[in-house]
Amino acid sequence: MADDKRGREKQSRDADMRQRKRAILEELERTSETEPRVDFESIAEAEAALESVPFPATGRQVVEAIGEVELDAAEGPMQAGELLPDADAETFNSPTEVRSRLQRPTVASAMKRVVEAADQTRKVELSGSQREAYEKTFTALEDLAPGDEDEGIPYIRDWILDQLAEGGELPGSRSVRREAATFARENGFPVGDDEWLGI
Repeated sequence: MADDKRGREKQSRDADMRQRKRAILEELERTSETEPRVDFESIAEAEAALESVPFPATGRQVVEAIGEVELDAAEGPMQAGELLPDADAETFNSPTEVRSRLQRPTVASAMKRVVEAADQTRKVELSGSQREAYEKTFTALEDLAPGDEDEGIPYIRDWILDQLAEGGELPGSRSVRREAATFARENGFPVGDDEWLGI
């Protein structure tokens, strides 16, 4: 490669991408997480595009910055904007939180729908702890059958949205866990009492 400005910039970008990939791998090892369902380079590219975003940032600010970044996911190619809520009701405290969301596209798209629906219903607020519990429930459903179609996630997502449409408020996190546990058991997935869905 020529030792000119363009060559040095490419080397710098490549080194930055390798560093981001190493950071993702190290984080996965620390959390005992399986390999993400989105290609490392796609996630690193999205994270690099976040450098201009001041954190904490709303979902809308993040989507503005990286919404069009193409992600190479196991489910097929998609844009980051398909997985992140274009809403002020969602706040990300760091690029790491955005990256974690992008690593699980099925969970992310379900959370996007729930957050955006809550944001559109002006009187409904999705608190931080409730949002975390919803996401943890979606993740637990995905972990029950990682190779399957994750059919529990759209079922619970639609159940939450139906509750919101019918009653004008989001169901409590305990109700969501209970419904998810019922779904899992009815579909032949054992749920232990010591697990998140063991309610």
